[in-house]
Amino acid sequence: MAAFPTPSRDPPKHEMAYFPQITSTLPTKNSEFRRVLWTGLYSQLVLMNIPVGGDIGDEIHTVDQALTFTSGTGRATVAGKDQDVKAGDMVIVPAGTQHQFINTGSTPLILYTLYSPAEHAPTTVHKDKAQGDREEEEGIDKAPEWSRRSKKDNEAMGLVRGED
Repeated sequence: MAAFPTPSRDPPKHEMAYFPQITSTLPTKNSEFRRVLWTGLYSQLVLMNIPVGGDIGDEIHTVDQALTFTSGTGRATVAGKDQDVKAGDMVIVPAGTQHQFINTGSTPLILYTLYSPAEHAPTTVHKDKAQGDREEEEGIDKAPEWSRRSKKDNEAMGLVRGED
């Protein structure tokens, strides 16, 4: 993959989103703090690069979050419990749970995270944490309304087909 695909602001099409080497080569092509790779009706894939000595910020989301670490070492603090993390590890953060991830190593802590539902605007790219914090505070970086609708609403709108 030479470059990251340009995400759409529209609801997803019924087609595959393919990210070759998501746990090995792809993360090394990302130098931004946060880059949304794909946003669906019920979830969102985001690539993050936490610099040496950096962190994501102490936060609580209204969405579930699964983080898979692909490079580096760090410390996860979830609901007051600390856990060292490294490449190959995954941490699940349930909605409403306080969490913080800190890079404790000598190289960037790289991870991809799956939010369910979406947490960010589909076209989000934050060069650093300060930009991410600023855009969140200013309401620029927020999940699209279509990513927060119910299954019933999406079925009624014809965006998904109910079970037969």
